[in-house]
Amino acid sequence: MVEGDSAYPYWPEGRRRKAFIFLVACLGAGAMPHLLGPIRGLFPALGAALLFGGYSLRSMLSPRHQIEEPFNALVSEALTSNSVANAIANDSLPRVDVLVAARDEEAVISRLVQAVADLDYPKELLSLWVMDDGSLDRTPQILEKLAEQFPFLEVRRRPRDAGGGKSAALNALLPQLQGEWLMVLDADASFDPNLLLRLAPHLKLRQWGALQLRKAVEQVESSWLTRSQALEMAFDAVIQEGRIASGGIGELRGNGELLRREVLLACGGFNEDTVTDDLDLSFRLLLAGEAIGVVWNPPVQEEPVTRWGALLRQRQRWAEGGLQRYLDYWPALISAKLSIGQKIDLFVFFVLQYMLPVAIYGDLFGAVVWRQLPLLWPLSISTLSLSAFALRQAGKRPSDGPALPSSTGLTLLMANTYLMHWFLVIPWVSLKMALKPKRLIWSKTTHVGLAVPGLP
Repeated sequence: MVEGDSAYPYWPEGRRRKAFIFLVACLGAGAMPHLLGPIRGLFPALGAALLFGGYSLRSMLSPRHQIEEPFNALVSEALTSNSVANAIANDSLPRVDVLVAARDEEAVISRLVQAVADLDYPKELLSLWVMDDGSLDRTPQILEKLAEQFPFLEVRRRPRDAGGGKSAALNALLPQLQGEWLMVLDADASFDPNLLLRLAPHLKLRQWGALQLRKAVEQVESSWLTRSQALEMAFDAVIQEGRIASGGIGELRGNGELLRREVLLACGGFNEDTVTDDLDLSFRLLLAGEAIGVVWNPPVQEEPVTRWGALLRQRQRWAEGGLQRYLDYWPALISAKLSIGQKIDLFVFFVLQYMLPVAIYGDLFGAVVWRQLPLLWPLSISTLSLSAFALRQAGKRPSDGPALPSSTGLTLLMANTYLMHWFLVIPWVSLKMALKPKRLIWSKTTHVGLAVPGLP
């Protein structure tokens, strides 16, 4: 990890012990209400549904600042005239370095390089840095040819067994960068050519330490699984906007994140001891007092996962990294570094995202042992109802990029049912973390890609 200021409590040791305590506590919380009997045992879940559900609903209904709108007059003129130079002097725009960690990305890397080349942004202020992380396919050869064609492309390589995963690959690039802002992309990313120009007014302000673009799914109508993923990404952006608007926090999502370089370096770069560098960095930015903004339009587009097996592997990695950061940073999260509003926000969503899916199994165990009906259903129904409401709100929003699926009752029902896979993934990952040693493996999602005429 790059050297920087780590002046906040951080406790990465004893992962299995901490995960075991978390697992037992959640199972116990689900089972213990059965000791109160079938009627009084409902009171804890009813109270939690009112408190957590009320807070979540308040977040979703909070007036929110649309980061991307309205554009200032200069940006509007530039978009209309399709000429940056005629509207904005180059010295008023920040320098941007685009970072990509690529491993076995022969199917998509050419399209990404072309997308960066097509950005309507002064090329003297834009560089693309690709770290070939020990690719075994044609990625090195493709990048070599692309570097000859595009002067702004800088390619670096490191051995496949160098360790540290994506975080280490990105960290290896940091000492060479000069941009005020870094844009981190996955190799399958695509976006509108005016993306950076539309964000320029916000990149020039000191309001944000980082920005996260809404992730949009390509090939939305391929199947109900891709439609559900498209709504899930939009749902996530809506939830995050609400959290920020109500005094909570925003989070990074890896692909399509823009980071102020000086802020990233001050936080120590990317954490090489986690499987989700974006989620970990979100907490370190939070503890450093840096705000993360979420941008609805313009989005960054990425390929959907088309098979359940690949989806579950991806979500297990996300769940592991998401839970690990709470276990690693909890001393800082309860310290005076965070406001009361931020602590409440973190607690509510920690309960709903991580504790509830595990507690349900404790509730089922208690129902069998005490021969009662499950007692957590008020909180579960409240959570699912709120997710359905958020999915509907997301589906109704004007959206650049691929069109979101229509918000019909059937589409929303399928998307909300799809979200229930987290009630399987979170408990399974919690159990694995409690029983098995930590393993840092870059388990990347396979990309299919489309051919780009004229490119290797």
